[in-house]
Amino acid sequence: MENKSYYSDKLSAEKLRQCYQIAPLRVKQYFNAEIQYVLDKIKPSDIILELGCGYGRVLQKLYKKAKKVVGIDISKSSLELAKKLLKGNLNCQLFQMSAINLEFPNNFFDIVICIQNGISAFNVDKEDLIREAVRVTKKRGLVLFSAYSDKFWEERLKWFIFQSEAGLIGEINLTETRNGIIVTKDGFKVGTVGPIEFASLTSELPVKLNIKEVDRSTVFYEILVS
Repeated sequence: MENKSYYSDKLSAEKLRQCYQIAPLRVKQYFNAEIQYVLDKIKPSDIILELGCGYGRVLQKLYKKAKKVVGIDISKSSLELAKKLLKGNLNCQLFQMSAINLEFPNNFFDIVICIQNGISAFNVDKEDLIREAVRVTKKRGLVLFSAYSDKFWEERLKWFIFQSEAGLIGEINLTETRNGIIVTKDGFKVGTVGPIEFASLTSELPVKLNIKEVDRSTVFYEILVS
C-alpha cells in the first residue's frame, strides 16, 4: 500500500488524531517545538498555506496568529474532521487537493508550510513538491519544510511502534526499519530528508536556503523566495 493510500484511507481522521494523542511525552515535546518555530515566523497580516493539514492539528494554532490560513489534504475524511474542529473560524479554509498540483495562483501566500516530515510522508516527487510550494509563495515570502533530525531516531521509532501496537499502522518490519527509514509489514514506508539531499533538491530554484535544527528532533528547511 502506498503512503498516499495509507493517509487517505487507512490512517486518516480520528485514527490520525489518535496517533498524536498516544505519542510519548518526548515526541509531544517535538510536536510543540515544531509548531512554535512556525508560529514565531508568522505576522498578523500573513496568508498561510499548510500542505497536508490532516485533521487540522496545526491549523488550530496557526489561525490565531495569521490573517488567513488555508489547509489542503488528499484525505476527505481528515478534512471533514478538520472542519468540525475548526468550525466557526472564519479565517480558515480547507480544500481536498494534491500538494504537487496546487490550484492556487502564483505568488499568492506569504508563508507555505509542510512540516511533520511531509516531504517524505506524502510519497510524491520531492522536487515537484518543493517547486509547487515555491510557485504559490509571494516574492520575499517563506516556505518551511521540516524533517526528522538523526538525533531523534530512537524516539521516532518508539512512537511508530506505539502506533503499530494500537493497530493504527501495520506491524513494524524491524528487519527493514533502519537508517531513518520506517517500514511496516503491510507496505507503509517513510524515510526523511537530510540537509545535503534538501540542498540538492533546491539547487536550481531562485531561492535562498537556510537550515536549522530545533529541539534535537526536527530540521527546518527555510526557503526564502527571491
